[in-house]
Amino acid sequence: MTRDMLTAAHGWPVEAIEIVPVRTTGDRVQDRALAEIGGKALWTKELDRALLDGEIDAAVHSMKDVETIRPTTIAIAAMLPRADVRDRLIGAERIEALPDRARVGTSSPRRRAQLLAMRPDLDIVLFRGNVDTRLAKLAAGEVDATLLAAAGLDRLGRGEIGAAIPVATMLPAPAQGAVGIECRADDAAARTLLAAIDHGETHRCVVVERAFLAALGADCHSPVAALANEPERRFAAALYTPDGDEAVEGETPDVSESGAAGLARSLLDRAPPALRALFAA
Repeated sequence: MTRDMLTAAHGWPVEAIEIVPVRTTGDRVQDRALAEIGGKALWTKELDRALLDGEIDAAVHSMKDVETIRPTTIAIAAMLPRADVRDRLIGAERIEALPDRARVGTSSPRRRAQLLAMRPDLDIVLFRGNVDTRLAKLAAGEVDATLLAAAGLDRLGRGEIGAAIPVATMLPAPAQGAVGIECRADDAAARTLLAAIDHGETHRCVVVERAFLAALGADCHSPVAALANEPERRFAAALYTPDGDEAVEGETPDVSESGAAGLARSLLDRAPPALRALFAA
């Protein structure tokens, strides 16, 4: 997607851009939760090294999987237009339709907490792997249902799979559905080339959502949901305990970094002690 947008923006032939596959630790380790083995850096550290060593000129990321605090030597130069931010439930039409004590596969602390907040009877099972791996596990009967990001399914041409969960029911992860492109901060030429494909609204909204995480002191253990909507002037967010038994939510019309920081403070002020203790702010 990034290559095609760059070639279209600059009138380049397709062969002008080399795609360099980089296999990350997050790709290789599939039997444990990310939070147990290093968190979101598992998706970025190999790409960061290749970028800073000059092996690549730009790195393409799912922004949901990029640490909130990035090295000053690396810049987020562009973001592609945001895709569907919703989650999809595979295995049932609605969360309410899942059978009693159904086994649901996910590795996301947010999804786990949100599911248990709605259905405390559910048995949440650790589920790692790419889309095909997870669907194969579901087909093999390892679980009764799973959740996947609508954006990932759509981009893989699998948009017919699963039932989309309304945002009002399940607020997504910060930056869900957004693809970002990073380059070296001192590479002015790359930054200029990448700026041509930057989608301003997506970029601004994702920056706000990431500012919210930074203000919370959140990490990959933290069950956090947040979504900025610039046209509607609405930034909504929610915090959960891991088992979903306590939560605090709120929203603000101030879709800015300062607005996100203000909402983070408000939520933490209103959060019960067990929930507030999960955050470093």
